Amino acid sequence: MKDAPKGLRLHIAVLGRCNVGKSSLLNALCGQDVAIVSATPGTTADPVEKTLEMAPLGPVVFLDTAGTDDTGELGGLRAGRSLAAMTRADLALLVTDSPSWGPYERDLAARLKEQEIPFVAVRNKADQPGSMARPKGLSDEVPFVCVSAYSGQGLDAVRAALMTAAPEGALRQPPLASDLLPDKGVLVLVTPIDSGAPRGRLILPQVQTIRDSLDGRKICLVVTEAELPAALRCLKKAPDLVVCDSQVVHAVDRHTPEYIPMTTFSILMARFKSDLTCLVQGAATLRKLRSGDSVLIQEACSHHAQKDDIGRVKLPRLLQKMAGGGLRISIAAGKEFSGYSGDCKAVVHCGGCVITRGQMMARLHAATRAGLPITNYGVAISLAQGMLPRVLAPFPEALRAYEDACCL
Repeated sequence: MKDAPKGLRLHIAVLGRCNVGKSSLLNALCGQDVAIVSATPGTTADPVEKTLEMAPLGPVVFLDTAGTDDTGELGGLRAGRSLAAMTRADLALLVTDSPSWGPYERDLAARLKEQEIPFVAVRNKADQPGSMARPKGLSDEVPFVCVSAYSGQGLDAVRAALMTAAPEGALRQPPLASDLLPDKGVLVLVTPIDSGAPRGRLILPQVQTIRDSLDGRKICLVVTEAELPAALRCLKKAPDLVVCDSQVVHAVDRHTPEYIPMTTFSILMARFKSDLTCLVQGAATLRKLRSGDSVLIQEACSHHAQKDDIGRVKLPRLLQKMAGGGLRISIAAGKEFSGYSGDCKAVVHCGGCVITRGQMMARLHAATRAGLPITNYGVAISLAQGMLPRVLAPFPEALRAYEDACCL
């Protein structure tokens, strides 16, 4: 768990007004000074992330935020960043030091409820006289804990409350590919080594798939596309599944007989991180784009764009070719997300390897509420390459949904 990537960790936001002890509580829970503590309002500016192994939850990321009642021009910006960070949370601690559940707490609680983020109400400074009572106006349905970040009183109760409030399924990860294979099944992974491959390491979806196959007690063979034919000849029987990078899907298809199931890392990630059926339905609408339509390409991380960058270069080129040119394409990047607006006809999202499933599902739900079809890079690339039915074959339900959407 120590090296679990952030995208596989439960994200817990620490929210509340200025100077209620959010940073002090975070430091106490972490057992170290990860956030600056001061009586001066506005000490916390941008949200602070801290990864931690916290029993009994396991690997988590805490998000310490500025007070949502911060004032002034700069204070308003800090408060805005806190509300934006809320969208990255799977779970929240709503901290107060007041005997009453006031308007700021009610507003935060309403926002969390709207975004379906479970939360625990925490009254800090329990070491002070009269600070152990449940705040007036706080619903009995909301989990509540009294704590003293200063003395450590109640910290175990906070951890236990988080464990109870954690969304169902948040503490276990679904399989990536191992459930698609029989006992001791053989998995062949095709990983191209090109200018986009990080030197000295594999990209995260490839590493996750390897680990998933090992955890599932499968037999995993990793090759580049050039060595795939030799690898298939070396095997005494056909592999149970071939998984490749979307960029080499044609080359892999040429060397992989039709009777061998085949898919891509992006398709696996689409199922792992979000709703594959929703994404393939969104992909079907890309076939209807025409000149003048607007498409949003969305990335969950910020990175240095290379000359053959998938999101900035390759994907726009493929989309333009599908539409016959003239598409208006915009780019949005970053973990923070506030919703969709404007006149775009579709959203093409990255695989979401650096964000959690909850964060990715929130983006899917936001697109659905806005009436926007949404898909991801790998699904869109396989569609543009005419390979989507082939790589969806291991997922019959998703394949049927795609075929039905194409008929609409």
